[in-house]
Amino acid sequence: MQRVVLVFADRGSFHDLLIEVPADVLHNYPRLIDALREDPAVSAAVYVDFKRLVAAHVVPEVSPDEPA
Repeated sequence: MQRVVLVFADRGSFHDLLIEVPADVLHNYPRLIDALREDPAVSAAVYVDFKRLVAAHVVPEVSPDEPA
């Protein structure tokens, strides 16, 4: 699984949501937004309000050996 942060705008304020999507899904689409919109594995797991979505990005995996 790969973690993805979604950022939503709601009446002038912003909030984020951390979700997990299957890692292979991200490799099947050229853009993250396409995976969120089109892949059944993602759409079945989480509802995304695309009218309020302002940003989405993959959270890089950090090795336990790497400093934070």
